[in-house]
Amino acid sequence: MDDVTTPDDFAALYARRFNGAERRAKARVWEVLCERFFSRYIDEDATVLDVGAGHCEFINSVRAVRRIAVDANPELRTFAEPDVETHVASPHELPFLDPASVDVAFSSNFFEHLPSKEILRRVVGEIRRVLKPGECLLVMGPNIRFLPGAYWDYYDHHLALTERSVAELLTTSGFAIDECLPKFLPYTVKGGLPSWRILVEAYLLLAPVSFQLLGKQFFVAARKSAQEKPTS
Repeated sequence: MDDVTTPDDFAALYARRFNGAERRAKARVWEVLCERFFSRYIDEDATVLDVGAGHCEFINSVRAVRRIAVDANPELRTFAEPDVETHVASPHELPFLDPASVDVAFSSNFFEHLPSKEILRRVVGEIRRVLKPGECLLVMGPNIRFLPGAYWDYYDHHLALTERSVAELLTTSGFAIDECLPKFLPYTVKGGLPSWRILVEAYLLLAPVSFQLLGKQFFVAARKSAQEKPTS
């Protein structure tokens, strides 16, 4: 990814960052998030792409006909459900996907890990290429406006982003913004959002108050123009 950090480095970092109990807690949270929040954007007959899929919590939980996970981690396949299509690849090059072949693209806590804004723009451009006209890109990430110090506690955080900077990038890259939340989820499952289903459901039900009180991650939903013709 034009960076000195190798895929094996990423695998080692994430193996240390979250223990087994924390990964299971994250998976439980994502099950509820996909069912109660992200399902509004995703039809069950959709093709869904998860860019920077990590441990595949989102793509494993979402309901869709075709589910695709992309990540540089060579252990990606071990995290994905059997029917999830996996590609160990750099996200700014997706040659295995045809233009206008994806209904929903998703990326969570990934953009800030990219080594430069130029690479981020290339990633967004490639996502736009594979999205069908009129369809959505959903982006989550830590909002540096609310995490000015803790943001840099992670060795592999490179880009300082907010919902405004991401929305500006997407707008100048040919997307229209559908939804832009400066505060959505807590920063991390480490002392953040409880993983019990009833509490996650209550957190979503009590929005926007709960978001304002505890949210430190942004959420942006952006749509590719419906009139745009696919390019090869």
